[in-house]
Amino acid sequence: MTDDRWLVAGLGNPEAEYGGTRHNVGADAVRSFASREHVELARNKRTRSEVAEVRADGQRIVLTIPSSYMNRSGDPVQATANWFKIPAERVIVCHDDLDVGVGAIKVKRGGGHAGHNGLKDVDRALGTRDYLRIRIGIGRPPGRMAGRDFVLRRFSPADRELIDIALQNVGDAVCSLVTDGLEPTQNRFHATG
Repeated sequence: MTDDRWLVAGLGNPEAEYGGTRHNVGADAVRSFASREHVELARNKRTRSEVAEVRADGQRIVLTIPSSYMNRSGDPVQATANWFKIPAERVIVCHDDLDVGVGAIKVKRGGGHAGHNGLKDVDRALGTRDYLRIRIGIGRPPGRMAGRDFVLRRFSPADRELIDIALQNVGDAVCSLVTDGLEPTQNRFHATG
């Protein structure tokens, strides 16, 4: 039996080692949303993640950040979804995206992973791509820098300002998705980036 909860998962690498890097903006967005809703994420050994529950805009939302490395995000996301009996179509994954401008956010359902190993692992673990995604733009690597190196770097001060605004906007996008649905949320956020 499922209930009316939503799951919002923020992808990243372990914070102690990789906090503040481009690859961690998904996890940062979930932490920002938890802070805005005045809840603290707590370690959940069963799901191998940090978890908190909130009620926002009348909706019950479970927030989660896998405790694993990015490329092993799938099993903790799937374990959390199973524990709370949340179907894949009510899962929202927040993640960094090289193909979106710095600080812009895009919202979509499904689609390919474009080489993003965290998404690839979530696809595998959930057995579907039929979940929602909030893509947080981190921009393209400069020159010939490899994407895998770029995502592990920290933001310049100017980009950090844009990202801090984007992290707040992700909370608004989550609330819009769970109350208004995908298309109205896309209409609202895609015009800004």
